[in-house]
Amino acid sequence: MTQSAPAGGKTFFGHPRGLAILFFTEMWERFSYYGMRGLLILYLTQHFLFSDERSALLYGAYTALVYVMTIIGGTLADRYLGQRKAVTYGAILLVLGHFGMAFEGAGSREILTYQGQEYQVTLDGRGGDASQIIIADSGQSLIRFEDNATRMVIDQPAAVGLPASIAVADYTTRIEQQPLYVNILYLSLALIIAGVGYLKANISTIVGSLYSLEDKRRDSGFTIFYMGINLGSFLSAILCGYLGIAYGWKYGFGLAGLGMLAGLGVFLWGQKWLEGRAEPPDPAKLRERVFGPVTVEMACYGVGLVIIAVSMLLVMKSHLIPDWFVGALGIAIVIAFIAYAVFKLEGDERPRMLAALYFILAQIPFWALFEQAGSSLNLFTDRLVDRTMFGWSVPAPVFQFLNAGYIVIFAPIIAWMWTALARRGREPSAPLKFSFGVFGVGLGFLALVAGMKAGGPTGLTAVYYIFLIYWIHTMAELMLSPVGLSTVTKLAPARVVGLSMGAWFLYSGLSNYLAGVIARSTGAETIGGQLTNVAAAKATYAEVYTNVAYVAMAIAVVMLLLVPVIKRMMRLDTLKGDPAADVGNVEGHGMNRHERFET
Repeated sequence: MTQSAPAGGKTFFGHPRGLAILFFTEMWERFSYYGMRGLLILYLTQHFLFSDERSALLYGAYTALVYVMTIIGGTLADRYLGQRKAVTYGAILLVLGHFGMAFEGAGSREILTYQGQEYQVTLDGRGGDASQIIIADSGQSLIRFEDNATRMVIDQPAAVGLPASIAVADYTTRIEQQPLYVNILYLSLALIIAGVGYLKANISTIVGSLYSLEDKRRDSGFTIFYMGINLGSFLSAILCGYLGIAYGWKYGFGLAGLGMLAGLGVFLWGQKWLEGRAEPPDPAKLRERVFGPVTVEMACYGVGLVIIAVSMLLVMKSHLIPDWFVGALGIAIVIAFIAYAVFKLEGDERPRMLAALYFILAQIPFWALFEQAGSSLNLFTDRLVDRTMFGWSVPAPVFQFLNAGYIVIFAPIIAWMWTALARRGREPSAPLKFSFGVFGVGLGFLALVAGMKAGGPTGLTAVYYIFLIYWIHTMAELMLSPVGLSTVTKLAPARVVGLSMGAWFLYSGLSNYLAGVIARSTGAETIGGQLTNVAAAKATYAEVYTNVAYVAMAIAVVMLLLVPVIKRMMRLDTLKGDPAADVGNVEGHGMNRHERFET
């Protein structure tokens, strides 16, 4: 059994000193991850000039792989490396990946050809406030699109030697990219995927190892740890988001890299405070040779290189992955779980396992919509929202601080509310909370669509609707996030808890891929990375967001009807006193953003 810090020893706010190291390591890791993520979709569409559709799928593949690879990183740490070595290796990969994002090159070029002459179309800045300009040898001029984007209007035609108005049908465009820097982008994303895979699955495990199961400080220790997560996310959205848009992509990404470097430095400096709690389970095993001079430890690191290569290929070719393949993979795993429950389990274990599978699948509609925040919702905020506040046009990535801010404010209130209801025997059940969460994520998009319609077909949406959708989505997240993985690990038989956690992460990844597919459907025509037809883009957003909102709310109604069935399958009365019921809390295994109130 894990020993907690002695009562008379040095502590961090009454907790083991190791918690301070993990707090700041995770704070800086989340600072780097969310700082980069907030800029990514804009970077893809404006700097590399990928289409909205391609950018959404690339983003979705990236975020999906981040979750999937935690399964491998967690398994290697549990069996061979130990959490300390795995987190250190993951942090090194993350530093390399985040700094790699700062190598942006000159960016892609959009070349417009008109009557045999070529002109470059670009932006005079970054973000939604940047204007489209056309450049010729003789000068440059602002351009805009009129008549439902059928004509390009040039403000100073003499400066570029063109007529004042050109029909869209009379010119062609092509994109010229810098292959070196595009490949650096893919490699950097792959490094981050592998780094998160080794770090995220293990740092929460170390937090759990600081306390014995009977230690009453355990829950408050994780609460302090979670505050570090949200503090990092909150700060990164503001600082990295502002620097990247106001001063240059490399400054935003570079600051994210510095944040991760600080996290690595803190972790290396403070390892002595972990007091040996995250060491390899069998150090001698790591020195065994598996192939020539290659030891088990070297092979574990080599797996990281394989993850990088595979992730780079999948991100690079994300637009070629058929949607049916991802769907078929998800269905195949569901069938395998059902077959296992039917043929391998007996008694109460069988319905409990099926109930666990229900929760694993029920997260999909929520995260598929919630994760629009970094992709389509980010682009919508950038292009179609009046972001002026107190005389300052707020960069779109900055608004992603809202989720973390709302969580810090409302999570304690929700926790108090559940406790108060529990004392009265009225706390909603886990499946009921899940249905509330899925309904809420749909409701948030309907609220945003109402804001779009209030602004008219071409007008900008009022900024307070962005505050509103993030608030509704955060409240929905608080209904669902604390329940998910904890409930799954309590319901799954002890011998397959690891497999169940793996399935949770896998379907989290599939949810993020589905989020990319949804974001792809909101894609609009652009020149230089900016919209050419505002009315058409608004109509597409309204249609897609309305459709997915109604689908999510319909799923939530079905989930509500299933609540009595799922409650009976959970067999909660027989879980009392069962040691396996506490598996979800042991060592903090498998905790991800979905149960930790991360943004």
